[in-house]
Amino acid sequence: MPNYNEYGEVAINVAKTKGNPEENWKAEVKKDFFDSISSQKKNCPKSAFLGLCEKGLVKGIPEGKYTRSIDNKAYAVKAIDILKSNTKTTYTPKELWEELNLGDKRPNSQMDVVLALWENGLIK
Repeated sequence: MPNYNEYGEVAINVAKTKGNPEENWKAEVKKDFFDSISSQKKNCPKSAFLGLCEKGLVKGIPEGKYTRSIDNKAYAVKAIDILKSNTKTTYTPKELWEELNLGDKRPNSQMDVVLALWENGLIK
């Protein structure tokens, strides 16, 4: 059973698709969340994914300018650093979020995206 939600599945599918990751994300969420405009527009998981792409951390996607996000990109990149330094540890999205030590900030599927890519070998 996967350790991530449907936004994690979106990230996996987009990472495996050639082309612009931002446009591919929009197309994939329209397909996966066809009955929910609010889910299609949910920014946090998208920004986490595009932030990882921007840093050149997603296999098959070149480093580039994909998002204006600062916070969600930083959360995702820091989470990858945590995963890389603790390869023998398995995290749930909640546990990985807690490792970020962000105080009162609440997760919004960012770690589902990170873990989906990590667990499927899509992180460089």
